[in-house]
Amino acid sequence: MCCCIVQDDDHRVAFTSIAELFRAYFSDTDLVPSDIAAGLILLHQEQDKMESCPKEPEEVLCHSPSSPVADDLDIELENAAHYMLFAAAAYGWPYYIYTNPFTALCKLNSDCCRSRPEDSDITGSDRRNFHFGSILRITGLQYRDFIHISFHNKIYEIPFFVALDHKKEAIVVAVRGTLSFEDILTDLSADCEDLTLEDVLENGFVHKGITQAANYIYQKLINDGILNQAFTIAPEYKLVIVGHSLGGGTASVLAIMLRNSFPTLKCYAFSPPGGLLSKTLAEYSKRFIVSIILGKDLVARLSMPNMEDLKRRIVRIVANCNRPKYQILLRGCWYEVFGGDPDNFPTELDGRNDDALTQPLLAEESLMVHRSPSYNALDGESHLNSPPQYPRLYLPGKIIHIVEESSSRRLCSSDIKYSANWSNETVFSSILISPKMITDHMPDVVLNALNSLSQEHRSCISCQTK
Repeated sequence: MCCCIVQDDDHRVAFTSIAELFRAYFSDTDLVPSDIAAGLILLHQEQDKMESCPKEPEEVLCHSPSSPVADDLDIELENAAHYMLFAAAAYGWPYYIYTNPFTALCKLNSDCCRSRPEDSDITGSDRRNFHFGSILRITGLQYRDFIHISFHNKIYEIPFFVALDHKKEAIVVAVRGTLSFEDILTDLSADCEDLTLEDVLENGFVHKGITQAANYIYQKLINDGILNQAFTIAPEYKLVIVGHSLGGGTASVLAIMLRNSFPTLKCYAFSPPGGLLSKTLAEYSKRFIVSIILGKDLVARLSMPNMEDLKRRIVRIVANCNRPKYQILLRGCWYEVFGGDPDNFPTELDGRNDDALTQPLLAEESLMVHRSPSYNALDGESHLNSPPQYPRLYLPGKIIHIVEESSSRRLCSSDIKYSANWSNETVFSSILISPKMITDHMPDVVLNALNSLSQEHRSCISCQTK
């Protein structure tokens, strides 16, 4: 699959690292795709049944509307809605055309003949000026407001731009999220490496691929004098780093690297990857990073320990189900599309003895190879005492979790109301199966949710002043 990609040293190292990661993850399983699909369907229905039961609100940090923390939340939501525009603009013309399918091409064609500003530093390919034109239209900035724009894209080297935001009096560094195959390789390079910070922490673990991408941008900003140029133009402005998805993770690590040099720095990470920072670094980053997560976003819950947990849950639930696989898949597809009540498939082991677990599972001889630790964990707690195969990594900074107030099953709706609360990392310690686990990650959906919350907040303030 990767033979058409240019084979340099970085790519070979990435392919080797990713292959080893996949080998280790699937080495103890003999799952076919239909087994995984059946397991995900069963987990989704079990999850829906559990959500319908009343439970204690133990994981979300709620505050009264008049508390200082609630006021701080409103301010951060307003700032997040503003800076999400920059994070979305970093995607360039693909995002602009996706969100304006009928008018984007005409508008961009009218801009393509304009000359680029001489005082802006633009690197990388931008054929017909489509990327830059899209960034201008999304952010509403002028040509003169851009200090540096990079469309250069390789593995561990992702596009970004630096611009002056006069509305918030900020120098904004916006990092692009995943958009190319090279970006996917950066995402999948999920090994851990040490990040040493002088006078702050002795060391901390971070996501390898994202850290190398952050180091690339750091070298550009500092060694090439980009930030010095920006602060020469606007010395009184503050530094703000933003990004969505891969860009959010890269922005977070970059903010940690720049924190000592810029003490007033602020970072807004939209839908960042879950397996990003060790516990010590995550705690340290709460001083200056805010992560914004929407709903059941899959990427915000992605980490190797969470993937191991998902694998164990799939094996557990399919091992206990005695229904034919085709029946699970057909009923599951109906449930995903049209809704209704979850099927009453067995979802607990119900005291079945060890001999029962050796029987064929969903018409397969076995789902596991050589009764690995994941499989043995079905009938005991032996896995709890064994050392973790992967260190647990966490989301960066303080976390704002945005959820839909209604339980509508529709994938899209023009009249969705949202609520937001400060949350903690335990909410994202497990992957949730839902039709919206992908759509909740999309940048346009995140931006619409933030705009909806900001408009609601402004309308509440206007009502109180009357």
